[in-house]
Amino acid sequence: MNLALTPAQAAFRDEVRAFIDARLPDEIRSRMRAGHPARKEDIVLFQRALNERGWAAPHWPKRYGGAELGQVERMILIDELYRAPAPLPSVFNVIMLGPLLMRFGTPAQCDHFLPKLANLDLWFCQGFSEPGAGSDLASLRTAARRDGDHYVVNGQKIWTSTAHVADWAFCLVRTEQAARKQDGISFLLVDMRTPGITVRPIISIDGSHILNEVFFDEVRVPVGNLVGEEGRGWECAKFLLGNERTGIANVGLCRERLGYARELARSLTQAGRPLIEDTGLQSELALLDAEIRALEVTNWRLLMAPETGLAGQAFASVLKLKGTEVQQDVAALLARLAGPAALERRPAEGEAGMHWAAPLMPRYLHSRAASIYGGTSEIQKDILAKAILG
Repeated sequence: MNLALTPAQAAFRDEVRAFIDARLPDEIRSRMRAGHPARKEDIVLFQRALNERGWAAPHWPKRYGGAELGQVERMILIDELYRAPAPLPSVFNVIMLGPLLMRFGTPAQCDHFLPKLANLDLWFCQGFSEPGAGSDLASLRTAARRDGDHYVVNGQKIWTSTAHVADWAFCLVRTEQAARKQDGISFLLVDMRTPGITVRPIISIDGSHILNEVFFDEVRVPVGNLVGEEGRGWECAKFLLGNERTGIANVGLCRERLGYARELARSLTQAGRPLIEDTGLQSELALLDAEIRALEVTNWRLLMAPETGLAGQAFASVLKLKGTEVQQDVAALLARLAGPAALERRPAEGEAGMHWAAPLMPRYLHSRAASIYGGTSEIQKDILAKAILG
């Protein structure tokens, strides 16, 4: 299989690089290169720039503001954004909710929400997981009863990323009890400003505030915010949570972080010699480079292969599993290069006196979650075992 870019694909890559160079502020690039996560305002600013070019939602139909890019072009775009590094478009808006509305939403819902999703005029969060209903999502208990032209929602969601800054949420709620727990679930769009919603922060081990608990107390949601049929929200959930093949391995992210590790190794010294001269570190960098290259080749094989059912799922699981491991290995290497300075008490981001190593230990700690979100490593291994052993 020829894995080289075609002339058209290489030209597209160059076009993406030129766009990023022209439109990504240096301040954002430098801060992300140092290991800080993109801020909300960074993501909004750059997604709107991408949206002007049709690349905020590159796989969407052109009539909805997309570019109808193929899988390979989408992977090139994502990899270049990671390599810059630049903020990626909101996954909740572009990858999850947008395509779902095109599949299950009404024309009115599509006309109202899709332009706002692409331009990030509305920031959505995902209200799925609950206490006791995470991996077993169909066990959710947040209830919605019909009251005239509204649903009245009561219950709790947990691990809700960015709920504290979100304008809206898409939520799974139980509208009826059924013999099969997957039945009787509905998919609602909820304005986070609605009375009765309480958001409580969950502070992660890295000190960041991304996750939240969300409580619903007699929250009234217009019936017009129901997506799909009442009681058949599980179909929406399966569609939304289906494997998203483009960029699943995060090759560009791995390459960018490894490049930063090399940069640090050249600039840092021990006993008067650059760390890059250490043969053990050279071997580790070379091994990680080979791992990333193997990941990249596997990603290309998946994108270029025809749909193959279980084999396709197994390929995706290999990418998720190995991609996670490589991300964690590179994050660990960067934390080691930072040394004790990464553990020192430090000012908050943006304050004077911040040490260059400050973001690297939190980034390492955050990387530990990569083997949980998007499908745990244990689940990926189960899929691979079934594919290999039958």
